[in-house]
Amino acid sequence: MEDVSEVYLTDYIPTIYSSPRTIKYVQDGKNKICNIFAERNGVVIIIYNSTRNVLVLVKQFRPSAYIQNVFSETQRMEKEEKVDVNKFPPTLGITLEFCAGLEDKNIPSEEIAREEILEECGYNVDVSHLEKIGTIKNLTESTGANSTFYYCQVTDDMRLNSGGGVDGENIEVIEMPVEEVISYSSSREFVSSPINFMYGLYWFLYNKYNRTGCK
Repeated sequence: MEDVSEVYLTDYIPTIYSSPRTIKYVQDGKNKICNIFAERNGVVIIIYNSTRNVLVLVKQFRPSAYIQNVFSETQRMEKEEKVDVNKFPPTLGITLEFCAGLEDKNIPSEEIAREEILEECGYNVDVSHLEKIGTIKNLTESTGANSTFYYCQVTDDMRLNSGGGVDGENIEVIEMPVEEVISYSSSREFVSSPINFMYGLYWFLYNKYNRTGCK
């Protein structure tokens, strides 16, 4: 996962997953423009293994997190400039997250969630095991994509394989005791996780862990 080299910052290369656009509009009689990324919606799944009282998380290298940390150190990088991975180790881009994926198929979001659980974490679940929490907007200046959250309780006998992702993904499954996750979320290391991790963790603690006594 941390075997990353030959890192360069280049011009944007379009893909099927996101498209840069500029919106022009008039608001209160004033001409305005805004640069955005038209991104696909996605799913996030909070997975709780009741056999061992752990939350099933994923760890992976996120280039966006990595380069943002590099920028925070150097303040400015020119295009095509090579990043010194000895000075800026790949660990700067390692994140701890809930299982998640993009809605990149023409199937219901719960089917996307079921597939992501199997591919990333190795658990084979039926969609009937998925509890839909709701949909939130990943609202920033540049994107307004939605994330639909699900909760899924699993047991050891539902695990078919070790997970790790597909199609070149490099994902490490982390099954962390809930108390450790709580400690992690209140530490400075929490900067290694996206904001939706905190939302998902709080939802789990309030709605499942504390209320139902699943611990």
